[in-house]
Amino acid sequence: MAQERLQKILAQAGIASRRHAETLITEGRVRVNGRVIRELGSKADPSTDKVEVDGDRVVRSDRVYVLFHKPRGVVSTMHDPEGRPTVREPLLGAGARVYPIGRLDFATSGALLATNDGDFAAGLLHPRTAVPKEYIVKVHGVMKPADLDRWRDGVELDDGHKTLAADVTLERVEGDKTWFSLILREGHNQQIRRMGKATGFEVMRLARLSFAGISTEGVRPGSWRYLTRDELVRLKKAYGVPRHLPSTTPTAAGTGRRPKVDARRPRPAAEDARRPRYGGGAAGRADLTSDWRGGQTRGRSGDERRPREDLGAGRMGRTRTTGTAGGPRGRDDSPRVKSRRG
Repeated sequence: MAQERLQKILAQAGIASRRHAETLITEGRVRVNGRVIRELGSKADPSTDKVEVDGDRVVRSDRVYVLFHKPRGVVSTMHDPEGRPTVREPLLGAGARVYPIGRLDFATSGALLATNDGDFAAGLLHPRTAVPKEYIVKVHGVMKPADLDRWRDGVELDDGHKTLAADVTLERVEGDKTWFSLILREGHNQQIRRMGKATGFEVMRLARLSFAGISTEGVRPGSWRYLTRDELVRLKKAYGVPRHLPSTTPTAAGTGRRPKVDARRPRPAAEDARRPRYGGGAAGRADLTSDWRGGQTRGRSGDERRPREDLGAGRMGRTRTTGTAGGPRGRDDSPRVKSRRG
């Protein structure tokens, strides 16, 4: 096998993304045949050279591609210095050392892809690919058409950056609250919550329904499944990754162990609603009311009923796509908490 750059070797082994691998190299944590390497651009032959990170031998493993349904109250990193639960524990059974592609906020649940293929992660995160990320959002306040148009056209954030145009669809007005779906093709830190603050609509609940068209439907919070070959083929056609399709893909779903949330920490308010069915006309809206168990259910308001967290199918662009998923239909298994009215 020909020599390759060290950061590529580390990324393909699932040690870190290429950018983080460069940090490992410059910090002197990487050795090749016993010699510390600090120079970026250094190469090695993974089939003959002994590559180590922090004293551990780097072994190239099969490519693994996973969809994880991140619960609320979990950090989307492999380690948290504050000791909060992370995605590491539930992903231990994936068959390789995988790491998340991008991040979701601590109080946000939903679709989070994970892999040990650094090129795959870099390809989906690069701004030029403009990967669609679909969310369901609940805000405090009744949004008028002009308010929705402002989100569609772009919102100037607190740092002066104006967000790109987004797809916004009004789903439901519930008293003084508004539900809407949102498709972004960029990703800034806590972008949606900052958009809400900038427009005067505080974000109360937030969940990511899909990433690059890969949906959490059928995957319980805290669990994961492997991406199917059809999904990988679709991603390769749309975004050019993975560069090399695996000859076979695992099919088992991982129940995983749900990360333990520290009981001493206050649980965040419920962030999610069950995914509405995007049927057209009155039938679709009736489905929406039924799915979210609104105010017509046994005389209790939608705010008082805890929405379920199996958020349903996402869309790639504006076309609905449904991934195959194993396992029981998901539900939010957190304790029932009656939310406060704002």
